Amino acid sequence: MCYRWRYRWRLSLIFFPGFFSASFFRTSLLPGVANMECFGNSLAVLVLFFRSGLWMTLSGFSLNSAWKAEASEELSVVTCGSVLKLLNIRHNVRLHSHDVRYGSGSGQQSVTGVTSVEDSNSYWIVRGRNNGVCQRGTPVKCGQAIRLTHVNTGRNLHSHHFSSPLSSNQEVSAFGEEGEGDSLDDWIIICGGTEWKREEAVRLKHAATDGLLSVTGEQYGRPISGQREVHAMLQAGQHNYWKVMEGVFMKPGNSEIHSSTVVQSHTEL
Repeated sequence: MCYRWRYRWRLSLIFFPGFFSASFFRTSLLPGVANMECFGNSLAVLVLFFRSGLWMTLSGFSLNSAWKAEASEELSVVTCGSVLKLLNIRHNVRLHSHDVRYGSGSGQQSVTGVTSVEDSNSYWIVRGRNNGVCQRGTPVKCGQAIRLTHVNTGRNLHSHHFSSPLSSNQEVSAFGEEGEGDSLDDWIIICGGTEWKREEAVRLKHAATDGLLSVTGEQYGRPISGQREVHAMLQAGQHNYWKVMEGVFMKPGNSEIHSSTVVQSHTEL
C-alpha cells in the first residue's frame, strides 16, 4: 500500500484493520490532493479533514462504486458517523446537492435527485440532531431525529415553508456552514422496526413541518439539466421512500472500541 499527497487542507489518515470489512477498497480525493489504492480483506481508511475546528469525514471523496461493505448482521444497520447515498426508489435518483443556489424561494443551496451512481456530490454524513449528540457507531433508531450533512459542501439537509421552484411543494435545501445550521436541519427516520436497516425503504420526515422528503419527477433545465426536484410534502406515498445505497458504514461497538480507534476529541456528531 502506498500513498502520496500535497496539502490542501490539514489531513489525518487513520488506518483501522477490521473496523470496516471489504475485499477491495479504492478511492480518490480531489484532484491534486491525494491518490490512494488499498487492497486487502480487512482494511479501511478513514480520512478526517480538520477545517476551522470542524472535522469532516471523507470530504471531497469520490468513492468507487465497486467498494462493497461485507454483508453481516453487524453492518446491517445505519449508524451515526456513516457516510452514505440515499436512493429514492420510486424515481431511481440519489439525493444530491452542489454549490448551485435556487433562483427563487430561499436562495439557499439546491438539493436535487440525480441518476448518476458515481457522483461524489451525493454523499451525506449521518449526524445527531441540531444541538444533540450521536456517538459514532451508534445505530440510528426508528423515530430518531438526525441531520444529514452534505460531504462536499458541509451544509445540512434543510426545509422550511418556502415553495419549491417546480412543483410548489415545500422547498428542500442545504443550509448552514461547516456542518452547523439550525433546528430546521432535523429529520426523523420513519421505519418499521427498532433500528434503521440498510436494506429497508424508509421515510424522512422534517421535524419542524412534518413534510416527507420526496421526489415526484419534475426535471430542472439549465444549469442542472435532467436533475429532479427534491421537496417535502405531507402526503405519504411511493414518492417518499428512500433506501441506503453506497457508502462507508461505521461499525457498531462499545465505547472502549471507539476510544481506541478514533480520535478521542472527536467522538460525537
